[in-house]
Amino acid sequence: MKAIVLDGSHENDSTGERFHRVLTTELQSRGWEVEHFLLRNKKIGNCAGDFFCWIRTPGICNVDDDNRDIAQSVANSDLMVYLTPIMFGGYSSTLKKMVDHQIQNVLPFFAQVENETHHQKRYGKYPDFLAVGWMERPDMQAEAIFRQLTYRNALNFHAKRFATGVVLASQTEGEMHASMQEWFNGMGKGKKMNEPAALPEFDKTNLRPGPIRRALLLVGSPRTRKSTSNSLGSYLFAGLGARGIQSETIYIHTTLHSLERMKAMLEAIDAADLVMLAFPLYVDSLPAPVTEALERIAANRANSHLSHRQLFAAISNCGFPEADHNATALAICENFARQAGFDWAGSLALGAGQGMVHGAPLDELDGRAIPLKKALDLAAEALTQGLVIPEGAQALLAKPFIPGWLYRWMGTFGWKKQAKHYGAEKTLKRQPYMK
Repeated sequence: MKAIVLDGSHENDSTGERFHRVLTTELQSRGWEVEHFLLRNKKIGNCAGDFFCWIRTPGICNVDDDNRDIAQSVANSDLMVYLTPIMFGGYSSTLKKMVDHQIQNVLPFFAQVENETHHQKRYGKYPDFLAVGWMERPDMQAEAIFRQLTYRNALNFHAKRFATGVVLASQTEGEMHASMQEWFNGMGKGKKMNEPAALPEFDKTNLRPGPIRRALLLVGSPRTRKSTSNSLGSYLFAGLGARGIQSETIYIHTTLHSLERMKAMLEAIDAADLVMLAFPLYVDSLPAPVTEALERIAANRANSHLSHRQLFAAISNCGFPEADHNATALAICENFARQAGFDWAGSLALGAGQGMVHGAPLDELDGRAIPLKKALDLAAEALTQGLVIPEGAQALLAKPFIPGWLYRWMGTFGWKKQAKHYGAEKTLKRQPYMK
């Protein structure tokens, strides 16, 4: 039996180091062959969101770095383990970078799973899944989000058995070991997929209405100006501008690796009354660069004492027809806002965004975009006054523009058409990593 451990811990993380020792001992005592990947020491680029691993080189990421070796090991393992500090309820950006690349191990084609649209299997067998996160102190909201995220990942990566574990920095190695034995014993008894606890409800009683004067849009798509995220955010911000609000747009992917641009982004965030994050859904969560940006923003604000009220809101869009797929990622955004000292101003979620919008300005689209524009207009009106995005706007944007069965059927032809452009239409279902 082979276990692969994907360690997303940060440098000098004593809790991660202690748990890694306990995990290794336990796996070896159970007869597992263990392969470790300390991800911060690996060369792994960010997922480009180009879907080339589906339509150009099916089953293999277009970027030739360590992500390919890790994906191959996952495809040939019996157990996959994630280790990560819990960041706002999600994974560390270090782990998330590799998680984003795991789409190469599934097919682009759709299937209905538990009344939702998901991607079909590329391989006949997938590893069982154990995800373990740690926190400095108990945080019920973050833990609930983490459990929901790992459940969603287990579903999307076709794990038959899975377990989620949460440990605290104050726990001894003995206590960690006892918890680990419980998780493994549960999986060993054939534990199947079970619904986790619902996403947490946050306290909104501290929201105080008040007009805003300055707004900042953070776009989290690697496609930057040509992205659906930018289309949605730009339309909403045009509505803010029409109401006299000064606005600015920053593209996260072109900012992270420039000290000068990062400094300017952090300053712009501190100066804004409203910060809006628009991003595409990547494997049930935020893309790794967006997670990294939130980590840096939270660290920068940890010791700051801003005198003015600041709002934070988010727009997420996914490639599935059901907008509910965005819920876990938006809960992470809400928890980030809570931890980083923002007032949460709500969120919007769009399903099948790329299929309908495809990065085009909303004013250039046909009548199907009318509900989208109405939703964003309602959101802009509320945000201008410093109010939470209304439920009516959320419902309008989330309403499917196409039935799920039709979307899945059309997707089959769409992916084949794109693959044909690269001469790959006959190899879409290949299994390159299978030994």
